[in-house]
Amino acid sequence: MDAVNGRVAVVTGAGSGIGMGLARTLASEGATVVCADIDFAKATRTADELTTDFGSLAVAVEANVADADSVESLAAMTYARFGSTHIICNNAGVSAVGEAWDSPLTDWEYVIGVNLMGVVHGIRAFVPRMLAAGEPGHIVNTASMGGLIPVPLKAPYTAAKHAVVGLTKTLRAELASAGSLIGASVVCPGAVATAMLDTQIARYEHDPTISPAARKVLEDLKAGVDNGISPDQAGRIIVDGILADRFWIFPNAEPYFGIVTNEYQEMSASLHAGTAI
Repeated sequence: MDAVNGRVAVVTGAGSGIGMGLARTLASEGATVVCADIDFAKATRTADELTTDFGSLAVAVEANVADADSVESLAAMTYARFGSTHIICNNAGVSAVGEAWDSPLTDWEYVIGVNLMGVVHGIRAFVPRMLAAGEPGHIVNTASMGGLIPVPLKAPYTAAKHAVVGLTKTLRAELASAGSLIGASVVCPGAVATAMLDTQIARYEHDPTISPAARKVLEDLKAGVDNGISPDQAGRIIVDGILADRFWIFPNAEPYFGIVTNEYQEMSASLHAGTAI
């Protein structure tokens, strides 16, 4: 896509964080933005800000991305109101903390349901409609640097984000094979100043069962997030990536690149040595 002006964009998790930054950047570029969030009040706040700050046509929709029917309703509403969709940002995300062997199944189901199945539901609800329309478009799936490197004590999150990276690679290849005008990108943010960890910290603050290691991970992650780039800065980087049709989009990920490089060097060495991985 060479411009977002006049296009219709759908952003999940638009009520806060990177989703809000994405919505603001798209609106500033002249897009009509559907602000979807499980918290309708937050989605409404974002939509109102877009109208006030940018004169954008923006609507708020309550949507639970972990529920396929909810995302299908989001797509049906978008097409009924605007007749098309050009940019889909499968961005909503959640997290949890705990050892892989000790994290409750409810945490696994919750994190994978939102972070991975939310992307799956977005693809299934919107891509067939976009292909039928035959217009240029772009799918943006938010993973994480946790989709490229291990994050201790966040196994459900890391597993889901790794899966989003693989899913988006396949999606991009399939869209190209179909001869479509739709691109696909995966976003792997580093430190972005969002409130994503606040609910986890509040949850575990007075929980006597949380391990000292898990508490330390939360504190370290929170310190990094607090010093990260703003959601608006992340949104700008992502939209620039859409316009350039880049597959990999890395908002503020540079501090992690050495870790990624080392991991892949080790993997390559193991393969050449014939070591099982």
